[in-house]
Amino acid sequence: MDKFEEGMKVMQTILLVEDNPVDILLMKRAFRDRIFTNTSLQIVRDGDAAVFYLNGDGEYCDRDRYPLPAIILLDLKLPRRSGHEVLVWLKQQPELKRLPVVMLTSSNQTFDVTQAYDLGVNSYLVKPVGFASLLEMMQSFSEYWLNHTELPELIDFSGL
Repeated sequence: MDKFEEGMKVMQTILLVEDNPVDILLMKRAFRDRIFTNTSLQIVRDGDAAVFYLNGDGEYCDRDRYPLPAIILLDLKLPRRSGHEVLVWLKQQPELKRLPVVMLTSSNQTFDVTQAYDLGVNSYLVKPVGFASLLEMMQSFSEYWLNHTELPELIDFSGL
């Protein structure tokens, strides 16, 4: 990294995989807050769409419009393909398997938590009740994952 790059924060994309319209609205509001600078939020509403996005398939083939994310916020209970199923698929992809995944879900069931970690999730967060609590959680998320963690570089092979 040269001096020019060190002084600039690179725009990072977060992929939110969420089907609940209320949760999507709250996350959009959280991202509009000053917590997330140099960050864009991409949203898909089911597990299949997450796979298509990550694979660069169909409408998601334009990486300028749909860049590979730096991190994924993945709900557990999704239509078409569950969060666990998306995680299984992701960890089987040689070029994507290092992509950090944070499960962001309403379930605090021991089975769901254990299975997510067994499948390779990097973190498991239970959605808080109330916007203020969500904002506080997202502040911690941003601080840890976007400001202090070294994220892996990914190579996009979808266009090859």
